Amino acid sequence: MLVGGGELLVHGASAMAATFRISPLVIGLTVVAFGTSAPELGVSLQAALTNNADVAVGNVIGSNIINILLILGTSALVTPLVVSSQLIRIDVPLMIAASLAMWAVAADGLITRWEGVLLFAALLVYIVFCIRKSRNEEKKVVEEFAQEYSKAAKSRAAVLKQIALMVAGLALLGFGSNLLVDGAVTVATELGVGELLIGLTIVSIGTSLPEVVTSVVASYRGERDIAVGNVVGSNLFNILCVLGLTGVVSPAGINVSSEAIIFDIPIMVAVAILCFPIFLSGNVIRRHEAALFLIYYGIYTGFLIAAANNPDLKERFGSIVLYGVLPLTAFALCISLGKHLRGKNPPDPLLQAESGADLAASDQHAADTRQTPSENDDSE
Repeated sequence: MLVGGGELLVHGASAMAATFRISPLVIGLTVVAFGTSAPELGVSLQAALTNNADVAVGNVIGSNIINILLILGTSALVTPLVVSSQLIRIDVPLMIAASLAMWAVAADGLITRWEGVLLFAALLVYIVFCIRKSRNEEKKVVEEFAQEYSKAAKSRAAVLKQIALMVAGLALLGFGSNLLVDGAVTVATELGVGELLIGLTIVSIGTSLPEVVTSVVASYRGERDIAVGNVVGSNLFNILCVLGLTGVVSPAGINVSSEAIIFDIPIMVAVAILCFPIFLSGNVIRRHEAALFLIYYGIYTGFLIAAANNPDLKERFGSIVLYGVLPLTAFALCISLGKHLRGKNPPDPLLQAESGADLAASDQHAADTRQTPSENDDSE
């Protein structure tokens, strides 16, 4: 229900946005990215309303980690991702800032209603920024998004069909969210496993399936900006909208466990920082980097399962991450930044191939243009 509802909502909303002449780039980075995160919103709202805050928080944290390590890693493994969109390169720092903001508002163990309002207000500012910034986007990027998402409805019947798809998608999301939360809580109770762990694993994987499909298919088709934009946009939506709205509707706010504050949220922040090299090292996510993302996700998931029976293991691992992994990651990023500033990054073969293809196309177009007058002269 969640996957089907997400797909129906994405298709209906994309067509409606195109009908009202919204930029295809904005559709891809907002409507589609947010639509694929609709399962997270439904599940987190349902969890908050039924006093299962750990499921709601774990869902957001787990989905953001999965989006980068699993989905972006899988997409880049299919084909290296050469990111040309300026908007995405700006969105990555915004995603890091949003992750840090979540850590800050959760640090006292409670995300209040006013903090939820602030997070949601930041989402509205982000959408306005996307719309204004898209006007200066490269023509090639706009065409890439237009090919995938600019399918406007051309008749009243078509518009009604898109509305029906959106309503059906929302209905499926509502039913699916209710079933998933009830099932997850029941499993956690029967197995004696914490709700936070269930939210970080089973629930977050289930709600991230639409992002998996969208990003991997886009990567396979060569629509690399869409693959990355979907992940970055979804992460921003999870924090600013899912967590924000959940905090607003929850009567007493969202309680955040000390376990999540000390361990899981820092992991989410570290994973967001891993995206920083996207716009430092030639704007490319290469296959070996993608493999590293997948290895990180395997280690993280395996550790969560192992630590479920040994809480002390998780605390020790959190110290290793805080005092070992984060400094090493920062050191590696400083090296990348230094090489970038000194211009020592080697040219990427994919970028060279693209440039060569563009140059060849340009030469062919010029040749055709030169040939056209002579053909017209002959016909005359």
